[in-house]
Amino acid sequence: MKFCSLASGSSGNCEYVKSETTGLLIDGGISTKRIVGGLESIDEQAENLDGILVTHEHSDHIKGLEVFLSKYHVPVYATAPTLDAIARNDKKHRIDYSLFNPIKADKGFLIGDIEVMPFATSHDAPGSVCFTLQNGKNKIGIATDLGIYDTYIRTKLENSNILFIEANYDVSMLQAGPYPFYLKKRILSDIGHLSNDMSAKLILQLLCREVKHIFLGHLSKENNYPELAYETVKYELSKEYGDISRFRLKTADRDNLSCITEI
Repeated sequence: MKFCSLASGSSGNCEYVKSETTGLLIDGGISTKRIVGGLESIDEQAENLDGILVTHEHSDHIKGLEVFLSKYHVPVYATAPTLDAIARNDKKHRIDYSLFNPIKADKGFLIGDIEVMPFATSHDAPGSVCFTLQNGKNKIGIATDLGIYDTYIRTKLENSNILFIEANYDVSMLQAGPYPFYLKKRILSDIGHLSNDMSAKLILQLLCREVKHIFLGHLSKENNYPELAYETVKYELSKEYGDISRFRLKTADRDNLSCITEI
């Protein structure tokens, strides 16, 4: 399988996964132009997509879908509350709702030759889920907008070859930053996001010989820096494992594609 982050951050999220026969987007929080251009830059075509998996209804995950789905008739897989939110966002009624496929957490399903497993999160959006995608022995775990993690989350993500885990904010930057108190409180809460430190702790509990690549995603523009997220996680992992070069730790860019990663 191949993995590429087209964009990841508080302003917009979209990832791409491709097996030998099946191509999927995860979320559509960026413009159609950026999605199409991003796919073309890695020699893929939007019209060949087999599905779009949507994690939840917040705008940085769905705001590009109205226009995209009006041009490309790609099946959408999301929980019922998320599908309702996408429909509400379709102000001009340009989406063909027959493309909608309701899913449930912990109920796996196949799209082509990729087995998709949705799993619930505590994030403050109704029906919020994350996904693992598996083709044979190859597994990709994508987990952002978690709020917290627990044994349930870890179990779903374990034995992934590629981990895409949120490292949304640095605690000190958030606390000293310009956000109003209520928003700081939300982000820090169990329904918000994972900090760099929490991300490192989760990754430490997931490391095993199967892990080949680790991406830090969904970084806040205001409350984090890619270098800070990287160094924070690298430091914690290095304390436990020493040389972590074999895990190929990277940060996913807010505005640009990540490198194509293949397992």
